Amino acid sequence: MIDPETIAVYDARAKEYAKRNNRSEPWHMLVTFRDAMPKGGHVLDFGCGPGASAAHLVESGLHVDAWDASEQMVALAAQIPGVTAKHAAFADLDAQGVYDGIWANFSLLHAARVDMSDHLAAIRAALKPGGLFHIALKEGENAARDSLGRQYTYYTIDELSGLLLDAGLQPGDFTTGEEEGLDGTMARWIATQARAI
Repeated sequence: MIDPETIAVYDARAKEYAKRNNRSEPWHMLVTFRDAMPKGGHVLDFGCGPGASAAHLVESGLHVDAWDASEQMVALAAQIPGVTAKHAAFADLDAQGVYDGIWANFSLLHAARVDMSDHLAAIRAALKPGGLFHIALKEGENAARDSLGRQYTYYTIDELSGLLLDAGLQPGDFTTGEEEGLDGTMARWIATQARAI
């Protein structure tokens, strides 16, 4: 289920978001993910935003599909040479054994908790055997809107680990941190990279 208010925020602030997230050097977790991919591998940036991660991945020789539910974000990602950008929701994923890796970096935190198990099952099905899945979410419990109107669902490490295992995804070590978001507030986050089992 797509939250229209969340998408409206991203449509309205896509260029601002792109400027805030334009890193000259890729995040260390993106480097780890990229380096784990086979040469010329097929990757999905699932909730790609303006395509910053997709750009780094395609520059390394990977074939990159980039999906987002925000039309304005997709328009920005589509400008990146070599990136196949698509306006799509999480629930649209129905591929079977296509991807060597799926990168969902601070995107699935906008999905409703009731839908997360289905999304993870679809991700597992879309991965090749042994494929790698990256997920980063905000840490906590319950769900809430931020001051901009975006809907978030928060997870603990234990809850996310259980959901991944239930979906057939073996999580690796968890990384945690804190960062200022688009709304100007600091938020704790958790991330891991899980193998399809």
